[in-house]
Amino acid sequence: MSLNISFKKIEENQIPILSKLATDIVREHFDPIIGKAQNDYMLEKYQSISAISEQFKKGYLYFWVKYENNNAGFIGFYPIENKLYLSKFYLEKEYRGKKIARKMLEFIVNYCKEKKLKSIYLNVNRNNDLAINVYEHLGFVKIREEKNDIGDGYFMDDFVFEYNI
Repeated sequence: MSLNISFKKIEENQIPILSKLATDIVREHFDPIIGKAQNDYMLEKYQSISAISEQFKKGYLYFWVKYENNNAGFIGFYPIENKLYLSKFYLEKEYRGKKIARKMLEFIVNYCKEKKLKSIYLNVNRNNDLAINVYEHLGFVKIREEKNDIGDGYFMDDFVFEYNI
């Protein structure tokens, strides 16, 4: 059975829609992992309209993940040196478990091949077992651990994963 999945570049005028979807997904998934207070702080810092607008100015690329023409989620990334940093790899809960993540990765790998990038790397919260399992299943390998101060007394306590092209 073929999945009806497509990807559409997100334009700047769609940032408010993107911010709302990001907030909904992140709140549902991360409140239980990092707590509501830290999640609220991170949503404002990374997923607000102003934060995403700044990311666009810095060269981030965002794409809708369309499943049967519905916005099922989105991906966001940017090239750095000869690698791609995968910043956002999000699906709404109802679309998880449908093999969409594999298609998302294929789309990103094809982008990397076109741009001659050698690998994809990302950060994932060390307590985000669902995402860690997905990334490992897709072929990502844990290469290190990081603890980053993000301000206001909060830290991102992450694993860094890499996928070689």
